[in-house]
Amino acid sequence: MNALKQQDPEIYAIIKDEEQYERDTIRLIASENYVSQAVLEASGSVLTNKYSEGYPGARFYQGQVNIDKIENIAIERAKKVFGAEHANVQPYSGSPANLAIYLAFAKPGDTVLGLNLSHGGHLTHGSKASATGKWFNCVHYNLDEKTGLIDYDQVRAMAIEHKPKIIIAGHSAYSRLLDFKKFREIADEVGAILMVDMAHFAGLVAGGAHPNPVPYADVVTTTTHKTLRGPRGAMILCKEVHAKAIDKAVFPGLQGGPHNQTTAAIAVALGECLKPEYKLYAQQTVANAKALAAELVKYGFKIISGGTDNHLMLIDLSNKGITGKEAAVALEKAGIVLNYNTVPGETRKASDPSGIRLGTPSVTSRGFKEPEMTKIAAWMNEVVSKPTDEALLAKIAKDVKALCDKFPAPGLS
Repeated sequence: MNALKQQDPEIYAIIKDEEQYERDTIRLIASENYVSQAVLEASGSVLTNKYSEGYPGARFYQGQVNIDKIENIAIERAKKVFGAEHANVQPYSGSPANLAIYLAFAKPGDTVLGLNLSHGGHLTHGSKASATGKWFNCVHYNLDEKTGLIDYDQVRAMAIEHKPKIIIAGHSAYSRLLDFKKFREIADEVGAILMVDMAHFAGLVAGGAHPNPVPYADVVTTTTHKTLRGPRGAMILCKEVHAKAIDKAVFPGLQGGPHNQTTAAIAVALGECLKPEYKLYAQQTVANAKALAAELVKYGFKIISGGTDNHLMLIDLSNKGITGKEAAVALEKAGIVLNYNTVPGETRKASDPSGIRLGTPSVTSRGFKEPEMTKIAAWMNEVVSKPTDEALLAKIAKDVKALCDKFPAPGLS
């Protein structure tokens, strides 16, 4: 980055600081990862100079021969990785991708059924804080209070009562597998479109470590970062019968020209998904999460549903005498980065809730395995037990850095 260093040393210095931060810390934020050097290079390429409204072969600008080639490669790889009939790789991110589904299949005021945000859903699944909750009549199913699992009988009863146009299966903080077959049966019973938001677990699906929702859903949305280990972007996968409605909703319905540098980086990331070593990464991500959850349970941490089947877990810290934000702040000082999060039955405000959320994609990409999960759990227990012991936090941060030095992060110079 010599040109950036010379032209804008202030921004250059901050970027280098972030690079060092990502190198020296254990990043457990479930939605973060490390992309490869190849993905980084595609993201920062000359493709950012291009404007390309429309789709391959039907652009509103000339000079798109190379852009069309790249987007077609991304589309074909997406279809191959996930077994989809149609793929749109243009959405700018996950939230616009989800909004495109509303635009394609519902009208303002129509009913949508999704998982409650405080029970592990997403803002765009109808939260009142989101445009989706303001423009549509969104109703929500909850987790069973005793088991921490989705109650499919409740989902079915609510679907029959409210007759939603769209049923959303997906989450941002649910640690168990979704029963796509049951969701399909419920959607068919009430004549609803079944949308699966697999933003969090798409990379696990790509690597064969998680069931694939594509055969069951009418439409599937996903981000291309998180477990998928690509750039900050999104995709929509659907059955061919819905292709025209989806493409029209994305462009011109919600956005103009796609971010071509991101499309190229998505294509590169999807190409990586097709390599044998990617399956090992996906499998190890789940294995690491299971190992970390098991160790944390030994220390008395209350994991919602008791464990995990994917890459993440949600922990209620009420029994530890510390709030989620307090824990997250103390853990960051110790070099362990995660986010505070609401939990089912939350009694505190969202800005300082009772829980924390953590995941294993980033540490798995670095090469961490089960022995490292044991160390992380022990450190977390020490920090949560003594969150104001600055000397302890500093010592753990030093030990964390020493561990990270043994596992170079992908893509970092």
